Amino acid sequence: MSDGSTSDELATRLRTLADRLEPGDRLPSSRELIQQYRVGPATVARAIALLAAEGTVVTRPGSGTYVATRARQEKGAVDTAWQTVSLTDRAVDTRLIAEPPGPEPAGTITMGGGYIHRSLQPTRALSAALARAARRPDAWDRATASGLPELRAVFARIAGGGVTPEDVLVTAGGQSALSIAFRAIAGPGSPVLVESPGYPGALAAARAAGLRLVPVPVDADGVRPDLLADAFAMTGARLFYCQPTFHNPTGAVLAPERRRQVLDVARASGAFVVEDDFARHLGHGGPVPRPLSVDDGDGTVVHVTSLTKPVAPSMRIGALVARGPVMERMRAVRLVDDFFVTRPLQEAALELLSSPAWDRHVRVLGDRLRERCARLAAALTAGLPTAAVRNVPAGGLHLWLRLPPGVDDTELTAAARRRGVAVSAGSRYFATEPPTEAHLRLGFAATADLAELDEGVRRLGAALRDVGGA
Repeated sequence: MSDGSTSDELATRLRTLADRLEPGDRLPSSRELIQQYRVGPATVARAIALLAAEGTVVTRPGSGTYVATRARQEKGAVDTAWQTVSLTDRAVDTRLIAEPPGPEPAGTITMGGGYIHRSLQPTRALSAALARAARRPDAWDRATASGLPELRAVFARIAGGGVTPEDVLVTAGGQSALSIAFRAIAGPGSPVLVESPGYPGALAAARAAGLRLVPVPVDADGVRPDLLADAFAMTGARLFYCQPTFHNPTGAVLAPERRRQVLDVARASGAFVVEDDFARHLGHGGPVPRPLSVDDGDGTVVHVTSLTKPVAPSMRIGALVARGPVMERMRAVRLVDDFFVTRPLQEAALELLSSPAWDRHVRVLGDRLRERCARLAAALTAGLPTAAVRNVPAGGLHLWLRLPPGVDDTELTAAARRRGVAVSAGSRYFATEPPTEAHLRLGFAATADLAELDEGVRRLGAALRDVGGA
């Protein structure tokens, strides 16, 4: 190599040399390179700097130049280890809501999910609604950030209590609504009061927003107002998240005398109540309590509703209902997130909610859910006598099963999966340590029919015996 050779040419030769060596091997010294390739010191320095910048070598002052670990990677491999340092500690914990590892084995009975089975979905009405929506000449136009005015009007009517379309923000389902509300109301590091046990999706969304979860116990009548007041006083929290109607996982309904107490406690603390009304259309044929927001005259309640649970998993349409500056804040968050919810899906939701098929679907769904709920409760009583159903709810999709003393819920969940039935460990529903009594949440809406519910309980009983619980 002549004195006129460039540092790029030298770098190419040294790169080839490094590829033949092992990570940690020392390259020739600068003096040796100058003599071997007959180049100047500046050319060697520039070539070494180029290789160090691309990660082929590492330089150690006073020691020399060494082959880096990256130099031995297969061609095309990407080293992303640096991201661990760059991302710091802002990990998003999805363990509470992630699907089980790997696909469910063939023939597994699903009693751990939160959606209704295909046989319970209004498939024909939904398909017709989507087809009508797609034929609209403006179906693919941009929607407003708040949502279609006609759809907002329908959600306002469902919410009741004098709500207007201007008080409604259409969202991409209930989970999106919770994420928007948490980030709009509370800043990272702030405490948020949550029911214990409570909905894992809300716990995950709050943590992803950087909020600090403070659990408040729930009993057969819903959240305890006395402990709620204590939690507000001790933490200074300005936000309480709850499911007052057919609570997930216990099925509890907030008692009438507690409804006013919860609102009074929150108002006295200058706090918001995020009311997750996910089960508004999941009653089992009887009357469904009106939303907390109906009794709210001060803008304390931020109301969340969704069509996903009573319709189908992919009907990702929900709504936030609120009054005052908090609505403007939530609109701003959603605008930054994704501008607006896809218009064809909004149009389909509007078509479905406005058709006679909707009321008929809700009525039929309620009857079938009531039948399934009673069947599962009876099967559990007969098949798992050492366990106990705490409450047979009048709405919702789940039963909350107390396990026999000494049974670990996660161990039983794994044993049940091996037996071919998917259930949900109760410990997932607690923001902090679960109580000494272990539980399972069992769904009765995701199975194909009543016979599958019976078989699921039989398999669960076998799994319970496997772990020594029966």
